[in-house]
Amino acid sequence: MRESILTIPVNDVFMPRCGCPICRMRDTVEQHISEYIMGAAMMEPDVRIETNRLGFCHTHFNLLLQQNNRLSLGLMLESHLAEKEKEIFSGGLPFARNSKAKKAERVTETCFVCEKVEWGVNHTLETVFNMYVKDPAFKKLFAGQEYICLPHYTMLRNKAQQQMSKGDFADFDKALTKLVGDYMHSLQQDVSEFCKSFDYRNAGKLHNEDMEHVRSSVLRAIQFLTGREGTDK
Repeated sequence: MRESILTIPVNDVFMPRCGCPICRMRDTVEQHISEYIMGAAMMEPDVRIETNRLGFCHTHFNLLLQQNNRLSLGLMLESHLAEKEKEIFSGGLPFARNSKAKKAERVTETCFVCEKVEWGVNHTLETVFNMYVKDPAFKKLFAGQEYICLPHYTMLRNKAQQQMSKGDFADFDKALTKLVGDYMHSLQQDVSEFCKSFDYRNAGKLHNEDMEHVRSSVLRAIQFLTGREGTDK
């Protein structure tokens, strides 16, 4: 299948064969969006209207903090807080308290970056499914991935079932399930080995050079189960 402006980004996230390629896809989109809104776009009226309305989730607030531009983030927070204060606390009639509480709850349920990432990933997955059906080389590349994390396993199955023919989906689902199932079995064994290493009879075993896959198993399990890197800091 000839490379195009659509297939190149897909190959870029699948070629490393390390970790979950859909996590890499999401991380790439997140980074582009974060850099975009923390730059000149911050002052664009359409963008500010949306960031004021939607705000950001905890994960993406942390990502924005990593851009090292506190002023841009502060300006967005200033107008976002002003809008939410007006939306939730204007008035003050007693009968409106339940309504205000519901509006306050919704503040934590929306995120500007989440919405953009979801759109970007969903759009790219259409190309992934098309390549899997039409490109034998990509089909082999897909099957050769290290793993797909559990959240993205569920997402891929659901979206593939909606977008693929029954025959193509059956083939895709078989490859996807084998990929995830094999990794999960191996990961479970590594975590069990990690736990056993604390038995006095295995003292020092964990520090052997060939035990890196066991030492990293707890962090890898967190990433597999959540789709986000664990941290021990």
